[in-house]
Amino acid sequence: MKLHQLRYVHEVARQGLNISAAAEALHTSQPGVSKQIQLLEEELNLQIFQRNGKRLTGVTEPGKHILKLAATVMLEMQNIKRVGDEFSKVESGILTIATTHTQARYTLPNAIKQFIETYPHVKINIHQGTPEQVTAQVVEGIADIGIATEKISQNEHLLCLPCYEWNRCAVVPKGHKLAEADPLTLSKLASYPLITYDATFTGSSAVNKVFHDAGVMPNIVLTAIDADVIKTYVSLGLGVGLIANMAYDETRDDGLVRLDCSHLFPASTTYIGVRKDAYLRGYMYGFIQMLAPKYNRRTIDDAFRASRGFA
Repeated sequence: MKLHQLRYVHEVARQGLNISAAAEALHTSQPGVSKQIQLLEEELNLQIFQRNGKRLTGVTEPGKHILKLAATVMLEMQNIKRVGDEFSKVESGILTIATTHTQARYTLPNAIKQFIETYPHVKINIHQGTPEQVTAQVVEGIADIGIATEKISQNEHLLCLPCYEWNRCAVVPKGHKLAEADPLTLSKLASYPLITYDATFTGSSAVNKVFHDAGVMPNIVLTAIDADVIKTYVSLGLGVGLIANMAYDETRDDGLVRLDCSHLFPASTTYIGVRKDAYLRGYMYGFIQMLAPKYNRRTIDDAFRASRGFA
């Protein structure tokens, strides 16, 4: 059994059983990947993947166990490399952050700017996606750090640190009747067409629950993953926007009126998530503290120990 064989089966699984895509990601040939998987299966005397001709169609029961172990090996190899890099290249490397558009656009810029100034030799990659995609990328080791609301904190493989709390606001064009509502209520909000986040994004389940529990049926006419898109359609007069407070910019959005909704909805929490078994480089600790100053290396390590069952 060879390490690269485990890497091949791991990547094939990550690429949805697409050998061509796996070969491209691994910078090798498709026949080479197929051959090494075949050799590993012969050595283990079992099939890892189900096949229909030359096409992979699924994962066998023993294959599921092998893929899980292979993923663990890949992560530990990454950790070992990080240890080496930490002591030989203290201020160089790559930091990959997975987050939602809202966090990337409105929360991260100041921390990213400070990070680049402090660690000029560290390359930053930002991957945007849904909270589910953010969580998956951290779990799979594609991203070092995930920043998202709700879903990420529910994964047992991740250590999630509460970063900050936020709430929502409604945005309407200047002169809109809702701007005169005092107080603003769920019923008044629901009496207008609403434009808000897609159901998979940014605390939407909490918003839906509030409407449901109040027996109010909102008229959601359009959803989007991007607050800027929501505000664009609000400006066109297509509805009232319901967005994160942080997504309203007084200068950029001077054509819109912001209506506070924090009395209508519970606060949501944005979390910083990392794998419980990950080795963090020094600059990764640094980034976390820049984003959430209350966490220094000691408090993060204490949280790691607690998540692993150590006092």
